[in-house]
Amino acid sequence: MAGSSHGHTPAAWTGVIIAFIGFCVAGMFMVMAQPVGFWAGMGLVILGAVVGGIMSAMGMGQPKHNHPVHRTTGDREPARAEG
Repeated sequence: MAGSSHGHTPAAWTGVIIAFIGFCVAGMFMVMAQPVGFWAGMGLVILGAVVGGIMSAMGMGQPKHNHPVHRTTGDREPARAEG
């Protein structure tokens, strides 16, 4: 993963930080046996994913065409099972 710049964008950092805070809030309220607080924390986790996705769509994420996984040369043979 080091060569692919995986997660080194403002969109990724923001989404993960919000989700981590939500996870901590949910865990704290779960220990205190407060279901409303737990679900509020889970809502923050989902909010982190939404914010990260929106920021990525706004151009603050890594462009798909620059990712090495999406680059193909076309010189490979298709994979097939032997047997």
